[in-house]
Amino acid sequence: MMSLFNTIEHENAQYALPRMRAASKITFGDIHGVLPFSGTRNPISVSNTSYKAAFLYKTAANSWKPRLGLVESGAELAVAEEILLNPDLYDLEFQPEVVRYRHPDGSDRTHYPDLRQTFHNGFRRLIFVRNASSLRKPSTKAEIQAIIAATPPSMAHAFTVIDADSYSRPRRENLRRMHRLVAFQPDAKADELVEDLILSHGRYWLMSELFPNADLPKWRIFQSCLRLIATGKLMANMNAVISHHSHIWRPSA
Repeated sequence: MMSLFNTIEHENAQYALPRMRAASKITFGDIHGVLPFSGTRNPISVSNTSYKAAFLYKTAANSWKPRLGLVESGAELAVAEEILLNPDLYDLEFQPEVVRYRHPDGSDRTHYPDLRQTFHNGFRRLIFVRNASSLRKPSTKAEIQAIIAATPPSMAHAFTVIDADSYSRPRRENLRRMHRLVAFQPDAKADELVEDLILSHGRYWLMSELFPNADLPKWRIFQSCLRLIATGKLMANMNAVISHHSHIWRPSA
């Protein structure tokens, strides 16, 4: 009688997970109306362990035309979106250069800085985004110092190391919405009206208290508040997702 089950001999059984081919990079073709990614390395690939993202951004260096940005972590994306809200920023680059350096273990290696910000006055800064556990390791500190020492002065005037863990999930979400609204959904009329309302009527405790006093739909007031917070004209707790019920206050309060 034929068995309903296939028998696998002990010698042929595979107990380990099969080896899979390394995931290839995800490439982006031409996007109508969007400038291509300008970095020296594409950091985007299929991964089930890390967050990678592609997004659009605008800078004065690109004549305010949207450009494709690629990042290899959620914290890196949040740092980039926060930088893009700075009115003094001229340009922001992702994976802008390759640095060849001598690792503390004696081996020759290459490194691609996460970000480089350039201000209108020409000052340039390279940014390293690392999680807190990594930054506590002496080996990480030594490697960063080796990279900085090997970076030519023409590449940057300064270096900043940012703790990725300081960007909580609510803060990242707030920055994502603020960057989108400031860069791609401006509304100067609503912003002026809401700012004047806040200045002329004293302190408001909750954002929802603005709604009955402004001749605008609630959604426009809410978006305006996010833009005003993004530009420093209004304050809120960035480590809680900002909503209609959020406490808001003026910077001078």
